[in-house]
Amino acid sequence: MTATASEKTAETFRSLNPATGEVVGEHPIHDEAAVNAAIERARVAAVWWAGLGWKERRVRLLNIKGALARSLHRMATLIHQETGKPVADAQLETVLAITHLDWAARHAQKVLGPRSVFPGLVSINQKCVLEYQPLGVVGVIGPWNYPLFTPVGSLAYALAAGNAVVFKPSEYTPGVGLLLAEIVSEVIPEEPVFQVVTGLGDTGAALARGAVDKIAFTGSAPTARKVMAACAERLTPIVAECGGKDAFIVAADADLDQAAEAALWGAMSNAGQTCVGVERVYVVDGVYDDFVAKLTEQARALRPGEDRTAAYGPITMPSQLDVIKRHVDDALARGGRALVGGADAVKEPYVEPVVLVDVPDDSAAVQEETFGPTITVHRVKSVDEAVQRANATSYGLAGAIFSRSRSTAMEAARRLRSGMTSVNAVIAFAAVPALPFGGVGDSGFGRIHGADGLREFARAKAITRQRFAAPMNLTSFKRTDKDMAKLLQLVSLLHGKHYR
Repeated sequence: MTATASEKTAETFRSLNPATGEVVGEHPIHDEAAVNAAIERARVAAVWWAGLGWKERRVRLLNIKGALARSLHRMATLIHQETGKPVADAQLETVLAITHLDWAARHAQKVLGPRSVFPGLVSINQKCVLEYQPLGVVGVIGPWNYPLFTPVGSLAYALAAGNAVVFKPSEYTPGVGLLLAEIVSEVIPEEPVFQVVTGLGDTGAALARGAVDKIAFTGSAPTARKVMAACAERLTPIVAECGGKDAFIVAADADLDQAAEAALWGAMSNAGQTCVGVERVYVVDGVYDDFVAKLTEQARALRPGEDRTAAYGPITMPSQLDVIKRHVDDALARGGRALVGGADAVKEPYVEPVVLVDVPDDSAAVQEETFGPTITVHRVKSVDEAVQRANATSYGLAGAIFSRSRSTAMEAARRLRSGMTSVNAVIAFAAVPALPFGGVGDSGFGRIHGADGLREFARAKAITRQRFAAPMNLTSFKRTDKDMAKLLQLVSLLHGKHYR
């Protein structure tokens, strides 16, 4: 663990401001025994929390939302200190977390509560009820790039579904998790329905191996595989969000000013450290030169730094600097050209904006997640070619398309191999709590946010209740040939029709 991110002592570690190296806080390293003790406390708390019922949980979650809103400046300041991102971006992240808390609290009962299901004519004597029951204890392993918004996308929905949560924040941003726990405990002092365990990788591994009922993980695909292996010891299910290599398509009829501005924000905001950030742009030939001119003009005006006038902050995790430099150097060595930035763009702890063109499709800068303020721009003959090339990676998280034609945009959006797509906007889906969030391929599986996110942290329970004796006695050793004849006649009437 490098000193520019966190410093480890015998039993504690320090979180540091990545821009200045100043100590933000010192926190305990929770070992396996401490993690298991937290899980056991959560097990008791989960029974109490589930027993409160929908209305009481809703009220308390809404009060957590209110407390977070009142603590918005304090939370945003801490996010800024631990990640280095601009305060305004940290404030926006906190606002998004608040909106997701609100949606989960208000919609949990409607999505998960008991509802009747029509049994069909063959089982017409049965009353059928479907409901979703809490899993029990959910373990959440969070990232450092959006240390509040991303884990809230799991923990808010898990709490709303009636579970207790044990949260392991990134070792780069432990203070954010602890501040959230403080806010929750002030609203819910009776039982530890939300606990935080801090530490390094071993702490997260202990949580994954622990007696939790589900793990929600956000991080890289290689780390997700390790977490899955740990979960396999207990057959613990997992929802995994593992990053992306998101594509941005510009059609010939696109508003180029709007598209260039959106692509730049998607690629450079938060220093490019966004799982659904823009990393590849595919532009139809007729507007390629104009788009590139607009994009590069805007990119040259961006400046990283710690002050309030900077466009974005430092690279939070120092080891990522090596990845960014490797990708840029590889792209240039393979014939790519840097229109903005280049080989000398990495100036620790910052990376200046990099716009690359003529980069081969099989280069690291196109195939691997860069997670930095870089972007590759590619000329294509058509939107169809853009979609094909956009889909030619192992990732499948999100994407965007810009076109004035609704049919062109929607067709391309549906064909992109991704869990989410924005049309004439970038990352818009993340701000809509009702929409599910998640990817395919190396971007992970399962969904957070929305109704799918609520169901992710509950188990479906089917209940049938016989209302009256069936006219056909089919499930008994006293069944007669007459009973079977009635059944076969009914099936013939209901299902024997030939459809054209």
